[in-house]
Amino acid sequence: MVTGIQLMEKVLFKIAKQWIAGNSIDDALVSAKEAYQLGRYAIINKLGEYHTSKKQISSTIDEYQKIINSFRKWKVRGAISVKPTQIGLSISQKECYRNFEKIIQKARDAHVFVWLDMESSEHTDETIEIYNTYFTKYERLGIALQANLKRTEDDLINLLQIGAKIRLVKGAYREKASVSFKSKEDVDKNYIKLMRTLFKNGNEFAIASHDGKIIQKAENLSKKYPKKFEFQMLKGIREELKPELIKKKFVVSDYIPYGANWLPYSVRRIKERKRNILLLGSSWIQSQRV
Repeated sequence: MVTGIQLMEKVLFKIAKQWIAGNSIDDALVSAKEAYQLGRYAIINKLGEYHTSKKQISSTIDEYQKIINSFRKWKVRGAISVKPTQIGLSISQKECYRNFEKIIQKARDAHVFVWLDMESSEHTDETIEIYNTYFTKYERLGIALQANLKRTEDDLINLLQIGAKIRLVKGAYREKASVSFKSKEDVDKNYIKLMRTLFKNGNEFAIASHDGKIIQKAENLSKKYPKKFEFQMLKGIREELKPELIKKKFVVSDYIPYGANWLPYSVRRIKERKRNILLLGSSWIQSQRV
């Protein structure tokens, strides 16, 4: 007998598979290849976080290394995106550094870009420390900053002083009002403020948003401040907009998550903003018509 929870998971998976590549590395690489054939780049992320099992951490590192080695074979221009807590930060900072070093060494050999994902605010300082340490060793390294956090303006200014490569996101974690903006209006306002700073003072950055108004403002800013940047969006979301941006000569990357831990990730994406429910539902409906 199917329980209510199982039924809900089944329904969620039908929608989630629009932005989750599947369970395996090959599933992720197939999605990356499809994106590349459409003129887009790929950023692959293995789902999972807060790992404390060394066996699980070792398996995650191995998979990222395999992905890095596979890009050339699959003829894909791709990057990876790593969460610090999936490679040992939940055990210790030393463990995380040791494991991230393995990934960076493999990326350096293959000339592959690495993004450092930002997690909840309790890890912001540690994540920026990791970035500062490894950016001096490997320039093809970027870091995500979250517009919903009140501290991000200062973090952005400090990181730009060392030439950091920034991915600007709205933020998907539930945070306290003391450290974050709570309303959509305030988050959007801060996002646009930070985005202007990027166009004025940054280079090689990413505008990671599905919000049409923000994307339009980025287009306008790019005319005033011509910079090397790209738009980043989830696999399967805003598929109608991506070709238009490419036609306008903008770089577009698909963020491609894969792995068995799709449910907590998907729930967080939906909870992140009410508008995401509409976007995800709309994208799913469009895919059923193809």
